[in-house]
Amino acid sequence: MRRREFLKGTLIASGAFAMTTVIPHKSMAASTYLDGIIYSKNNEGMWNGKSASHVPVIEINGNSVKVTTNHVMTQEHYIVRHTLVSQIGEVIGDKTFSPKDEKAISTFELPKGYKGILYATSFCNRHDLWLAETNI
Repeated sequence: MRRREFLKGTLIASGAFAMTTVIPHKSMAASTYLDGIIYSKNNEGMWNGKSASHVPVIEINGNSVKVTTNHVMTQEHYIVRHTLVSQIGEVIGDKTFSPKDEKAISTFELPKGYKGILYATSFCNRHDLWLAETNI
């Protein structure tokens, strides 16, 4: 039960951050504001060397967005969740995984005509919340 409450709180905090924070310039990634809470390729924090297997990879094909985290999926260590968020903080989609899933891959449909920044998060049960962004 504690893990669910933690995950729920993390997602609520992430959503609240995305909806209330204005990022003044694209070069200032969201992790600049949340060092030690959200990690990224350029901000591995205490998880130095872990970005390759924790940062979500975003692929766009038309209105379809594929999010992949190249991570092992074992009972002890796995990706718990992907979330795709628009630049205004709207959750476009989310997917929860279990250790039984072979890979952490999710697919989401963009709102028709969407342009702007997309944020993808990947939550690891051992190594916290990781962020990637792309601009379309």
